Amino acid sequence: MEEKFIHSFRYRNLWYSILSAILALLTVLFFLGVVNFISYTLLSNQEVKQTLETSASDYITQNSNSINNSVKEDIYRESMNSKNVQSDAKPLKSSQSNDKYDPVIIFIALFIGFASFITYFLIFTKRMSSYLKEISKGIDELSIGNFDVRIPLRNDDEFTRIAQNLNRMAVEIKAIMEEERSTENKKNELITNVAHDLRTPLTSIIGYLDLVSKKDLPAEIKDKYIGIAFNKSIRLEKLIEDLFSYTKFEFGEVKFNKVEVDIVKMLYQLLDEFYPSFKENGLEYSFDVTVPSAIVGADGDYLARAFANLIGNAIKYGADGKNVNLRLDVKDKEVIVTITNYGEVIPKKDIAHIFEKFYRVEYSRNEEHGGTGLGLAIARNIFELHGGQVTARSGLNGTVFEVVLPIGI
Repeated sequence: MEEKFIHSFRYRNLWYSILSAILALLTVLFFLGVVNFISYTLLSNQEVKQTLETSASDYITQNSNSINNSVKEDIYRESMNSKNVQSDAKPLKSSQSNDKYDPVIIFIALFIGFASFITYFLIFTKRMSSYLKEISKGIDELSIGNFDVRIPLRNDDEFTRIAQNLNRMAVEIKAIMEEERSTENKKNELITNVAHDLRTPLTSIIGYLDLVSKKDLPAEIKDKYIGIAFNKSIRLEKLIEDLFSYTKFEFGEVKFNKVEVDIVKMLYQLLDEFYPSFKENGLEYSFDVTVPSAIVGADGDYLARAFANLIGNAIKYGADGKNVNLRLDVKDKEVIVTITNYGEVIPKKDIAHIFEKFYRVEYSRNEEHGGTGLGLAIARNIFELHGGQVTARSGLNGTVFEVVLPIGI
């Protein structure tokens, strides 16, 4: 592109130079034509005057009968001598005049030619130079950090392509800066949330253990406090585990061992494992399958963990609905799994953020649910790293998490 730009720019300026030179030459020729016309007019007037004087002299000579022949001869001789002198003097004067004024006219013609060339060249390149000023102004704005500036696009030429590249650069730099700003905000938010979520159970653990160690309490109360501290410790361990897992996914440190996995069998196995949780929360579950098996290329452990997070989420927040439904379909070389619970409806303002780390719906921010705010974020990362996606929707017909994965290894 750079080579093409250089050649095109040179050829364009060469064309402008040639055209300016032609017009300057025409201007000089016009000037010389005007000068010749004026000179010819003045010379013609002088010849007419001399002709009239000669005619008058002949008329006087023919009609002077009172003058004798010798006098006539003397007059005629003097007249001829005078004519000869004038005739001899005239070309000398003309020659002197040409010798005196021709260099001046040539100098003037050269000056007009040079001035015309410069003028025509500036006229032809005025549009280009104006556009270069606009580009230069845009670059100045970019250099001071104004990445909202956009250079107008004039024509489909090299300078327009430069303007396009500068505009694209401004957009990309602005996007990078916004992404860095967003990353910095997320990092600060992550630190704040981690500190809060770690401090809360840890404070409770320390408090209950302090009560048990310093006070003479009944055995039942001690067992109760120790049980609470133990549960808090489990929650703290789960939070730290989820945090490490999420960090690994975010920084691409997870290595998958992809093999053929039958999702139908995997989900049946997971539902059996969650059977005690279903019973504990008074929930019934169903699994509707339209195919006997569905093979995908996946790391079985990670994929099972992702589905386990979704099923656990459905149990935790769908206990009021008394039922959890799973369904598996195969369409267009894709496996579609839906997990539906009939608990409290997730507000629209929250549904778009539930897969973000540490984001929890308002009603889930309590100790009873005990969520870490990382389970759904981890599940989304796992599905995306397997070439799939997970979405959520919530309404009066239930809260539905839909997973789409490609079939095949």
